[in-house]
Amino acid sequence: MSKDKGLIFNRVGGTRVIPVSLKIIIIFVLFILVSNFASNYINMMYGRAYQMRLMKELLAKDLKDVYSFANTQYEIYQFDRDRKGSYDNIARKSLFDLKNKKALVIGFKNDGEVLVSASNTPNNAYKLDKETLDKINGSFSRGIQEDFITADINGEEYFGVYKYNDKWDMFLYRAEEFNEFQQESRAIFLRVSIIILFMTILCTITGVFVLNYILRFIKIITGSIMQMIKNQQLELINLKNAPNDDISYLGMAFNSLSGTIDTLLSIFRKFANKDVVIKAYRDKEIYLEGSKKDLTILFSDIKGFTFITETLGTDIIKLINMHYDQSIREIVNYDGVIGSIIGDALLAVYGTMDDMSDINKSYAAVMSAYKLQDVAESLRGQMEKKRSALLKKKNKLTEEEERVYHAVLLEIGVGIDGGEVFYGNIGSYVRMTNTVIGDNVNSASRLEGLTRVYKVPVICSEYVKNDIEANVPNHNLSFYELDQVQVKGKTEGKRIYLPIKNEDVTPKLKKNLLLFSSALLEYYDGNWKKAGALFKKCELPLAQVFVERTKTSCPKNWKGVWAMTSK
Repeated sequence: MSKDKGLIFNRVGGTRVIPVSLKIIIIFVLFILVSNFASNYINMMYGRAYQMRLMKELLAKDLKDVYSFANTQYEIYQFDRDRKGSYDNIARKSLFDLKNKKALVIGFKNDGEVLVSASNTPNNAYKLDKETLDKINGSFSRGIQEDFITADINGEEYFGVYKYNDKWDMFLYRAEEFNEFQQESRAIFLRVSIIILFMTILCTITGVFVLNYILRFIKIITGSIMQMIKNQQLELINLKNAPNDDISYLGMAFNSLSGTIDTLLSIFRKFANKDVVIKAYRDKEIYLEGSKKDLTILFSDIKGFTFITETLGTDIIKLINMHYDQSIREIVNYDGVIGSIIGDALLAVYGTMDDMSDINKSYAAVMSAYKLQDVAESLRGQMEKKRSALLKKKNKLTEEEERVYHAVLLEIGVGIDGGEVFYGNIGSYVRMTNTVIGDNVNSASRLEGLTRVYKVPVICSEYVKNDIEANVPNHNLSFYELDQVQVKGKTEGKRIYLPIKNEDVTPKLKKNLLLFSSALLEYYDGNWKKAGALFKKCELPLAQVFVERTKTSCPKNWKGVWAMTSK
């Protein structure tokens, strides 16, 4: 057995090696067969549709002739009173126009009794199925006296047109049997299919010789490599007279391209969100497009950023990167994507990868928020250790060093809201960015600003609360209402909540939270004096906000909504 002929029978590592030329031929043959048979079938379907339209016109014409003749017979019947003779004359007239063997004309009463029947296969027991009869009677009750309809007659499917003759008080139905009508088109389809099969075999034989010649050096290269594997020895492949084409340079070009793509992809991942990278890899392109999605938005901001900037100068970049490095990792761990980073502000979006994530978007956002607080707290702990180490060496820090120390003690606020927003790519094909736009995005930013007012680390909207409580069993979170606020630029009030992990709620904290909730109800009801007294008993820092508010009288037309005058 020669090397070329035996190639298909060789195995490498238990895997049979099949020439690529054979695979190409098989695939092309399959595609050609499927394409041609599909085209033939579609052509047959279109032909049947056209035949059906012509047949409907012919059936309507035939029925019109029968209907007119039946009216004439009725006039004759008025004189001779021979009903059976008239029915027979109508049947004979109908039979004259029937060409196909199973074509028929029947006249029947609304109860299904057949009065007239005409067919080239005489049968005196024609009977319509009950379903068809009910349809005809139902249409007749609505004033429809003629229509096209399919019917089951003696176990065979017919299609045709009927019309009610009020003189004889019966329906006349001109119909053709489906199988008989389609018999010729099936025969044509079979003949054409045989021709397609013959032509495909002929073209395949020719294609084998042509393709084997074009790809002859693939077989030579593959055969040489298999011989090397067999001999466990590397040798030069004889490419004498080989064409200067992509086959000869495929391995080297692919390795070079693979290395370049791997480097670019590594860089791309650092500047683009995971969902964008996946989509780009899948579609091989990034488009200027987006869609409305139900997402949860997290907005984080560093408090006292102006003071930090003035104190640290350009060194603030190192501090921010220390914070963001861990914060962004936590966001990504919860399947969040980064919407934007603008100095001290970070916007994260959850729910863009619902098809690849098992975690609820709002729950992921809340858990991320507390992870961000943990990151900030850890960073403050590191700075406190460094201060303690300096104090051991110097006993005392200078005023400037104290100022720097307070500047690096990062504190952040987090606001979370959600709902329907636009998510996608905007810009131009020269430079684009992935972004999220919507009222809920602005709302998340406003909620973050309120963390400074209410002196809490995280504030979320009612949307987030409802989403978690409805869709996350055993979420281990409690939501405590903080207020109803109307943020600047809005006309309606919005309930805001403090989400707390149950494990972090101590008995003392729970007591104060319940006291605050009781005071808040009095506050909503306009009982500011009583509310103020309760707020004073509450040890939570946020209660002081309400202590100051309730020092005055409750405003007229109070609806429990506090209007914010600043962002």
